[in-house]
Amino acid sequence: MKLFLILFCLIGLVGIANAQGQAATTVAEWERAKAYTKEYLDAMPDSGYSLKPTPEMRSFAEQMLHLTDANYGFTAVATGEKSPFALGQVEKIADKSKANVIKEVMAGYDYVIAGLKKITAAQMNEKVKFMGRFEMTKEMVFVKDFEHQTHHRGQATVYLRLAGVKPPQEKLF
Repeated sequence: MKLFLILFCLIGLVGIANAQGQAATTVAEWERAKAYTKEYLDAMPDSGYSLKPTPEMRSFAEQMLHLTDANYGFTAVATGEKSPFALGQVEKIADKSKANVIKEVMAGYDYVIAGLKKITAAQMNEKVKFMGRFEMTKEMVFVKDFEHQTHHRGQATVYLRLAGVKPPQEKLF
């Protein structure tokens, strides 16, 4: 019986350690994504922030601010906290200068990272209604947000090329 209790406790500690390790890995991945996005923001010249590949597309600034809107919105759903911005509000800010866009985008990443640091492993498994129609775990909301920001950062590669700028080297690790 004593051996069983010891094994049970060890298994529990391994589970806790795995959950803590997974949380740390997730935060590290978001910090990497933030740094990678910052390289894109830095690479684009000031004049390129208003660049639109076609009239119906977002400008480079709007593309990056759209990414930020989602970072706030998705994280608010996952954490249950009220976002500091209404959905779509960040993309519509008037000051789309390079300095301000960088400030806003970095703040959006900080919001995600802070949210991840607050949420427990058990809470990550809780289900939420996302966009009023999709039921998923809070962890999946963060996964979808990561996919979304990667998608829009990838689109920004074309904007940089059109501005005559070589995009940052891929940063998988």
